[in-house]
Amino acid sequence: MTRWFVLLVLTMAAGCGRAVPPEDTEAVSAGTPADVTLTAEQIAHGGVQWSVVSATPVADFVELPGRLVPDDDHAARLTTSVRGRVVSVRANPGDAVSRGQVLVVLQSEDASDRKAGLARAKAELTEREAVRRYARAVRERAERLLALKAAAAQDVERARTDEAAAEAGVAQSRASVDQARASLATLEVDDATGQIHLTSPIRGLVVAREIVVGAVVEAGAPALVVMDPAHLWLEFGVSDNVARGLVPGQHVSFVAAGDRDVDARILRVSGVVDPVTRLITVRAAVDNSTRRLRPETFVTVRVETAPRRPGIAVPQDAVQLLDERPVVFVARPDGKGGATFVRRDVRTGTTAAGRTHIVGGLKAGDVVVTGGAFAVKSQFARGKMPAGE
Repeated sequence: MTRWFVLLVLTMAAGCGRAVPPEDTEAVSAGTPADVTLTAEQIAHGGVQWSVVSATPVADFVELPGRLVPDDDHAARLTTSVRGRVVSVRANPGDAVSRGQVLVVLQSEDASDRKAGLARAKAELTEREAVRRYARAVRERAERLLALKAAAAQDVERARTDEAAAEAGVAQSRASVDQARASLATLEVDDATGQIHLTSPIRGLVVAREIVVGAVVEAGAPALVVMDPAHLWLEFGVSDNVARGLVPGQHVSFVAAGDRDVDARILRVSGVVDPVTRLITVRAAVDNSTRRLRPETFVTVRVETAPRRPGIAVPQDAVQLLDERPVVFVARPDGKGGATFVRRDVRTGTTAAGRTHIVGGLKAGDVVVTGGAFAVKSQFARGKMPAGE
């Protein structure tokens, strides 16, 4: 009996010490199969595709929060030129407006005074033009009489002097009219009502409103802000180490919620640290000709922190979590439309533009599932042994 017991112990010890044969470099987790085989029909149904991995330029980067704001170089701030009462406001934030559209109407005593001043200047001009016509007629009559030797030469000279004085008066009155008209034009006063009309100088969107109907506003008070949505600024903060690698003209990318990568060009890197955030503010120009982006949107900014170098990158969906570990699936086609898929544990780096940098576990030349990886993962999960078996 003792001999059989010793033999049993030795047999069990030998079985426990036997090594699991390697499968390339795939790690086999307890209960999860090392590979699965799919038929051509299953592959077609799951949309499974694979391709050969090749080295591509990859770069290290950091992701930072950012915000899209109106481009002040393509915005207009409407302000009041004189003191007045707000009669109406015809636009609100978010409204699209056209160039020349009336946005604010004001009633102002200053505007009324300037309009009256223009009327006085015109009346004076009319009066002086009448004086000039009379002086011209007197001069012409004196010249005719002088030709008939019925008038003295000094009468002609006096008439000519009076006409010249009348011409000067007309010129002065015209200058007064032009000055009064220009003064009134700066207020954009409506000739019919005498009210001041503030119009938009550009086509764009109203992004701010500072006045309400009935309020009395002082000269220079802000009324509305209109921006051209085709031009935006991207603003974000970076640490000093990152800021040292950024220069005007350099390109960065950002992603808005549910959108693709968008390019931006750095305009300036602040020379001071923000006292609140302790970061350095970076401003970049964004071309928004398609009008897809909206101001005041929060975005995720990607800034490269090292030069690009050869590396391995796969589609983001090619990397799946299996047994709480990132894996890809190496395909081994059988030549008949089917294939065997082997799990390969990998170490991942950053993800950008829908591609994930693989820093370990893959090499150029490996054939990896790039489409339908979730369908392959489902087959692995289905073949997993229940706990305790």
